[in-house]
Amino acid sequence: MTEAHSQLDKLIRMANQIAVGFDGLPEERAVHEAADHIRAFWTPKMRREIAAYAAADGARLASRARAAVAKI
Repeated sequence: MTEAHSQLDKLIRMANQIAVGFDGLPEERAVHEAADHIRAFWTPKMRREIAAYAAADGARLASRARAAVAKI
């Protein structure tokens, strides 16, 4: 596994975990909060990488994580 692939795996896992963290909220609010969290705590490079993955495939992102990434 290449380093870039390993980094992408981590970003996917983190985005999915963030999305799950807002399970108690209504869907629209949970997506908004997850997007805000990613904007606030991820570097621009991390945000670009996950956005590129979501645009190209995104199959491994949970639906809420995918929606949050689309908002960033």
